[in-house]
Amino acid sequence: MMAFIPSPPANGFHIGPAYIHFYGLMYVVGITAAILITQRRWKAQGGDPALVGEVAIWAVPAGIVGGRIYFDITTPKYIPHHWYGVFAVWDGGLGIWGGIALGALVGIWRVRRSGADVPRFMDAVAPALLVAQAAGRVGNYFNQELFGGPTRLPWGLTIAPGFRPAGYARYTTFHPTFLYELIFDLLLAAFLVWLGHHRDIRPPGLFALYVTGYSAFRIFEESLRVDPSEHFLGQRLNTYVASVLTIVGIAWFARTQLKSRAVAEPALATGESRAEAGDAGGDGDEGTAAIREQGSAETGDAGADDDPARQR
Repeated sequence: MMAFIPSPPANGFHIGPAYIHFYGLMYVVGITAAILITQRRWKAQGGDPALVGEVAIWAVPAGIVGGRIYFDITTPKYIPHHWYGVFAVWDGGLGIWGGIALGALVGIWRVRRSGADVPRFMDAVAPALLVAQAAGRVGNYFNQELFGGPTRLPWGLTIAPGFRPAGYARYTTFHPTFLYELIFDLLLAAFLVWLGHHRDIRPPGLFALYVTGYSAFRIFEESLRVDPSEHFLGQRLNTYVASVLTIVGIAWFARTQLKSRAVAEPALATGESRAEAGDAGGDGDEGTAAIREQGSAETGDAGADDDPARQR
């Protein structure tokens, strides 16, 4: 008998009269981890770790607002039927594209105001964002959402009947696409950290690779997911968004690294010219010295011939 991943028994717990949703709790865990990781990476580059907290105060709320706006626009079928439904982040969730976009814009504004290096700060935060996203995907498990199509693989996720989308009521186990993304996010984060330590990547090259890698993976993930979404020409909206951002990320990374090479090559050429000039000057000095030495020798010989004592 296959052992599938069981569905969660509940999506939260009570603390007195308050009900704590695992979804929101995992977002808090992810944000906290992202701040701590970014502080460590920013400090290692000589930056002030206090700046990370200041940026987070502005960027985190902006990210939540941006994520909810994107979610409401792209998945209107999931908006709760209440007057406050468009604001209910605990019931429906956030769209990662909108969250990163608005959060990044506000974060860049705050870093620039502080006078710090924006591209380097973006590279410091890139792996941390992936860790935060991975933590958020744990919340999707407790909400029994963002899963893929039916599967009988050993790691198939059991979904309770009330959470199965229309047309899938007879299936019990589905692809845990949120788990696939969680694993990929952590692997990509580790790769970016390794790359930053072992290769000379011009900022914000790591952030550009974050955009590229995550977006490329989402193309694969969107091909598996069966949750409601807006479709165009038979494809999910996020498939188009992910495809565009993958291309943008590749072009962005290439541009930053080629620009770095273009700056380095003139400097190298200038250095080589100076070295060649130095060599030429050295040859000229040696030649001049040889001529002077030869002239001195001839003068000495002439003087010796004129010496009466030597004539004798």
